[in-house]
Amino acid sequence: MHGSASPLSASVSSWLLVLLCAVSGAYCLRRVRGWGGAAAGEAVMGFGMALMAAPLGGGGEWRTPVLGAVFCAAALHALWLLRGGAHHAHHLVGSLTMVYMAAGSGHGHGAGPPLLTGALLLYYAGYVVLGGTRLITPVGPAPGPSGPVTRAAHAAHTATTELIRACRLAMGMGMLAMLLSM
Repeated sequence: MHGSASPLSASVSSWLLVLLCAVSGAYCLRRVRGWGGAAAGEAVMGFGMALMAAPLGGGGEWRTPVLGAVFCAAALHALWLLRGGAHHAHHLVGSLTMVYMAAGSGHGHGAGPPLLTGALLLYYAGYVVLGGTRLITPVGPAPGPSGPVTRAAHAAHTATTELIRACRLAMGMGMLAMLLSM
């Protein structure tokens, strides 16, 4: 992340973004066993975003081609996931956005056309707002028969769903922050 803030505050905010993305990636990696492809793609995105946001200073010439290759592979994976439905299109947009940002970071200046960057900023701002509203929307009572087991299962499912939404929201905010810093 490059910006006009003081070096210390830029470094702290960069490392906080690295931490946020790495924790999100780790949680998604933990979910891969039960959720499969989509969670794997989210894990790659989280770890890749963490690496891209890391303020490593000099010697980062390897990052542009490596991250570009990783995110191109993630875009191909997202295309594969689209067989399961259009709801996986966000993975494709995210992967291509990361390719775009990786290519721009290698030149030491903004990535590309301001119109494309602006469109991506609008997309992620909308994604974050929508994700935030979904996260605060109250969940209704458990359907079906009531009882302690059903309520406990519903509570566990609700907590997992909210954590997944929070993870996606965190990565959306990270993407928005990285786009803003270009």
